[in-house]
Amino acid sequence: MAPSNPPPADAASLLTTLQARGLRVVMITAGGGSAAIPALVALPGASAVVLEAVVPSAREATEVLLGGPQESYCSSRAARRLAMAAWERCRRHGAEIGAAVGVACTASLATTVPKRGDHRIVVAVQTLGETSVATLGLVKGARSRSEEETIAAAFILARIEAIFGSSALAEERLAPLLRPGEGMVVDRTPAPEAWQAILAGTSGRVRLAGPDGGPLPAPPGREAIFPGSFDPLHDGHRAMARIGARITGLPVAYELSIRNVEKPALDFLEIAARAESFAGAEAWLTSAPTFVEKLALFPGAPFVVGADTFVRLGNPRYYGGSTDRAAAAVDRIARESGGLIVFGRVRDGQFTEPSRLEAPQVLRAIAWFVTEEEFRRDISSTSLRQAREPMTE
Repeated sequence: MAPSNPPPADAASLLTTLQARGLRVVMITAGGGSAAIPALVALPGASAVVLEAVVPSAREATEVLLGGPQESYCSSRAARRLAMAAWERCRRHGAEIGAAVGVACTASLATTVPKRGDHRIVVAVQTLGETSVATLGLVKGARSRSEEETIAAAFILARIEAIFGSSALAEERLAPLLRPGEGMVVDRTPAPEAWQAILAGTSGRVRLAGPDGGPLPAPPGREAIFPGSFDPLHDGHRAMARIGARITGLPVAYELSIRNVEKPALDFLEIAARAESFAGAEAWLTSAPTFVEKLALFPGAPFVVGADTFVRLGNPRYYGGSTDRAAAAVDRIARESGGLIVFGRVRDGQFTEPSRLEAPQVLRAIAWFVTEEEFRRDISSTSLRQAREPMTE
């Protein structure tokens, strides 16, 4: 019969390992696994290791942590985003950058309402050096919620043990809780030093070179810059880059910021996936979430932008509600950029010509508006993501 709680000795030895390595941890558990928190924090000396534990029980609480609704709340991506949010909280609580550890769990477990999807537990761990995520599938209907919660807590402790202690010991401790056919899938993505420098904030930009990343020499001459999340990069983006190159007479380089004003930073697995899509193209990884910060990295460069970005540039909402800050940013963009190549948008089947968008006159004066005849793509990044990773419970 499986034990009803994670063995205290496991948590105690794990805490000793973390303390010996000088690590500081923030944990976030959403949907399951919260029993791992008292298993650690109830031990003597836990406060020297565990800085904070967060349990967003409702989806709304998870959305606050992640900056908005998610396409899936129990997935590799959701767990990794929560782990990055935990890592960033760890840093804000004063952990040294090399000692900060973000741990997160998302789970789809037994509830009062039968689930359509599988029962599973996803645990992600984020450090400066790597992103790790593991998914454990459970036999549906084979256990009570309490029993599945026990496994989720043990799985969290086992994943921490596997990364910072002994992977063999972690598997040995987890194995008695599992049934035949139940197993985990693990994905670990170590980061090149250049990516670590971007996350640490010690470097502002680095060339992306396919899935392995790393710096490349800058090409001769100037570039036009195309900022975006590119989640995913699609044919509409590629067409915009081609048109931008034709208009400016310059090569166009994509710019992907690791940081977002309202969301956790991108994890290394996510960066690697998006970097792979840039194969054969010029692309930068930066730590510049705002347009003014991008301008500081690429002074004098023309920028390729979509309609939504163009409208945001002059909107005080994106400057903390300050009209003065918005005006100062607009003035700087007008003076220091090499111009804006602006593309229209399709919303609810209707195309909005970019020349009709509301924007300050100083920005309109430096803008080249691409017409619907030159460019129209009815492509939604959201629909492409949903096709790739369908909604799950």
